Amino acid sequence: MKEPGLDGRHRDKDGEISKKHGNTQLSTLRKIYGKGFAAGYPDTTELNEVLRQLNETSLSQLRRDHGTGHLGHKIDHATK
Repeated sequence: MKEPGLDGRHRDKDGEISKKHGNTQLSTLRKIYGKGFAAGYPDTTELNEVLRQLNETSLSQLRRDHGTGHLGHKIDHATK
């Protein structure tokens, strides 16, 4: 059974994203999702440093793409 986080997020899903893509810099993710992704954090910040603080919009985008298997491909494309 999934264990909900303090704000209703499921830790196992966030943990899986962090494990697979946690070292991705926000600058890369902003190329995919726009400049407003994880607003307030420097471009050089890694995803695993801010994942738990993401607003619902940013987190929903990540979860959707991770769930469909597209996140890795989008990251690879953005870093080329």
